[in-house]
Amino acid sequence: MTLSDPRTAGRLLELRARETPEREAVVFGAQRLTYHALWHRACEFARGLLRLGIGRGDHVALLMSNRPEWLVANFGCALIGAPLVAMSTWARRLEIEYILRQSDAVTLIVMRRFLSVDYLELLAGLCPEIGAAAPGALGSARFPRLREVIMLGPAEAKGIRRFEDVEALGREVGEARLREAASRVDPRDILYILYTSGTTAAPKGVMLAHYGCIKNGFNIGERQHLGPADRLWLAVPLFWSFGSANATMALMGHGGTIVLQERFDPEEAIGLISAERCTVYYGMPNMALAMLQEPLWGTLDTSSLRTGLTIGTPEELEMTMHELGVREVCNVYGATETYGNTSVTDAHDPPEIRRTTQGRSLPGMTVKFVDPESRKPLPRGEAGEICVKGYVTPGYYNAPELNAQAFDGEGYFITGDLGFVDEDGRIRFRGRLKDMIKSGGINISPLEVEEYLVAHPKVLQAFVVGVPDPAKGEVPLAVIELRPGHTATAVEIRAFCREGVSSYKIPAYVVFRKGQDLPRTATGKVQKTRLREEMTALMEQGGLGAGEEGQG
Repeated sequence: MTLSDPRTAGRLLELRARETPEREAVVFGAQRLTYHALWHRACEFARGLLRLGIGRGDHVALLMSNRPEWLVANFGCALIGAPLVAMSTWARRLEIEYILRQSDAVTLIVMRRFLSVDYLELLAGLCPEIGAAAPGALGSARFPRLREVIMLGPAEAKGIRRFEDVEALGREVGEARLREAASRVDPRDILYILYTSGTTAAPKGVMLAHYGCIKNGFNIGERQHLGPADRLWLAVPLFWSFGSANATMALMGHGGTIVLQERFDPEEAIGLISAERCTVYYGMPNMALAMLQEPLWGTLDTSSLRTGLTIGTPEELEMTMHELGVREVCNVYGATETYGNTSVTDAHDPPEIRRTTQGRSLPGMTVKFVDPESRKPLPRGEAGEICVKGYVTPGYYNAPELNAQAFDGEGYFITGDLGFVDEDGRIRFRGRLKDMIKSGGINISPLEVEEYLVAHPKVLQAFVVGVPDPAKGEVPLAVIELRPGHTATAVEIRAFCREGVSSYKIPAYVVFRKGQDLPRTATGKVQKTRLREEMTALMEQGGLGAGEEGQG
């Protein structure tokens, strides 16, 4: 499939609305927006923003769950060249305050309530001026640049406009004004500012440009062999690069349909995939496992699933392919800074390739592997730090010191990840450099040991971290979740390791834990930093119980 070269996100949506106006673009419960309807609403919202004095270069923050209005606001902002600051619904008061201020947002679009969070109440605490200020004249002491708050749902404060009121304002603005504004949007303009999770430091605002999102998104879709008939189940958040820069651009680049789930629930997900005949899966291993463990699984027809994207160990890929039935699912490597993905396996690659590699670099991406200390390029097959050039962020917003550290002298983005390229030109990710274990002067890749451990028939998941050792500096410790109904000992696990890995890679300690007891991020990933801290503290307290400690 080829893409007529729409160079901005607004033009991409216009192309789809012109070519396939009646095809469903977005499904959300009973709401079904065709491409024409989505284009119409995005244009109305864009004209409404222009009516409020918002235009090219003005940062618009968006705090909303997976709803059609997220995409309406997304493309409305894109049409007038207003960068969208996508905010996480997992964020709480301090994070929201930081991002609103750091991003220089002039407008906040927010839903009234999501789950247990009352955003009106939260905003009233952060910005009490909304109770008295006129709409458009906020005058916040804490956020001096913020002048507009637009709310989806009841707007019970004087200084807030309703989302639908902005759309109504747009009907008062002529199409010529929108056309003129859209004509000034440059492909190099920023489409998104996406904030990293900030687990170890303040969140970083990753800037992504229109053209990179469109082209790399299209290329990601090509690896999945997407087409107009494809329907993507999307429960991962739109504010995440996986949802916006990746899934949205991949699907819309190929004219398919996005089936939104407001938040992941395994029972609802199964029903939605079955009812909507979804063909494309975007999910994490924990999501796949949750659906497989849901009593509803197997009672409804989910055989429509064909392709999609995921990450994980070879065993987790196997689970997604064969147990979940996403037989052509693609393995990926990438980061928010690289427009979602740097490399993707081809959906038609043999299963073993998709289980064990992250595929070849996408078109327009150049990857090199360097020695982390000398910074010299390494030959094929030798693991080093992954550096990427091509569709890469122009930088972090308002963070010159971070930008100076993020790129090398040749313009490559320094990922902080470890990997190598194999003899077939496929990338093999080996983990985060900061997760590397240095034992007796020898580097150990936790991922390599984890992949071996999960090959044990009793092991469901394994996580390897380094813990202090007086003789070697640090040694590997394995935290293992066993498969239901199985028992094992540390001695048994270590004996298994002796059969397949070098002696220095064998975990000095083995700890058994349930999956629900492991520290996780909001996306369901195990937090290695916290896990390392917990295990170190447990050792120092002498808390590794009998049957868990395994010294051989």
